[in-house]
Amino acid sequence: MTTRGLLRIQDDRKRELTFGVAPKRVVSLVPSDTYNVAALGCGAALVGRTDYCELPAEIVSALPSIGGTKNPKIDAILALEPDLVLANQEENTKSDLEALAQAGIKVFVAFPKRAADGVAHLARLARIFRVDGEPQVRELVRRGYAEIREAEASRASSRAVPTFCPIWMKPLMTINGDTFISNVLELAGATNVFADRERRYPLAADLGRAAPLPGDATAGRDTRYPRITLEEVADRAPELVLLPDEPHPFTDEDAAVFRAQGTPAAKHDLVLRTSGKDLCWYGARTIEGLPRVRALIESARQRYPG
Repeated sequence: MTTRGLLRIQDDRKRELTFGVAPKRVVSLVPSDTYNVAALGCGAALVGRTDYCELPAEIVSALPSIGGTKNPKIDAILALEPDLVLANQEENTKSDLEALAQAGIKVFVAFPKRAADGVAHLARLARIFRVDGEPQVRELVRRGYAEIREAEASRASSRAVPTFCPIWMKPLMTINGDTFISNVLELAGATNVFADRERRYPLAADLGRAAPLPGDATAGRDTRYPRITLEEVADRAPELVLLPDEPHPFTDEDAAVFRAQGTPAAKHDLVLRTSGKDLCWYGARTIEGLPRVRALIESARQRYPG
């Protein structure tokens, strides 16, 4: 581990944080980042994690949990006396992060929307932990960008597979094109059939039962995760339906609903279960998972002639 002077670095909220030394007591409120810190060889710095931090099992099993990503126990975090809390703008709530910051805790907030952003975030963590000069870390980051370049080149020369990827079943929700998951799918050779679909407000409007509120009435609301109907899925005619095991653990019963539709995916038996971590955990897991998602998309492509 290298020793340097003062490091100033911005998080994804454009807040500048200053690090005199590598953090030694870290609480991760993000499963992706728990995995990232371990992948950088800095797992010994972790002192707390969430209920949803599952990997690496040998590290998280020895760490106390401070609750969920949406409802962490602030007092439990403070009791661990962290010198850094890793957070995510989307996974964690603003009020919790503000409470930690007001208590004098350094909070680093990430919000990658593309696979390349996730690799850049991993490289940024390497700088914070002062391991960016370590050969194995340099190779990990290099491999991340190489995987993305290879995926981009492959996609440019192959037919994209129209794909539907829900993230929740009841209510049925999916992702539009401004999401990390959609970018991973596109890199892997898919086309997100709901890339152009924004969340509408109120709910009745999202389901096509009322007129949507005007843009000025919904300013600041997240429109990237629309609630949709099964009729919309059928109309979009996906050639592949991918059911991830998180954030919602899709079941065989859920899969049967999509297999009963008349979509090309249903007709070709391409309603498939897959790893949610490969789709939405950014950084080190994307480097490992992107080749698996590419292989899955390629196997679906081979089922269609022409």
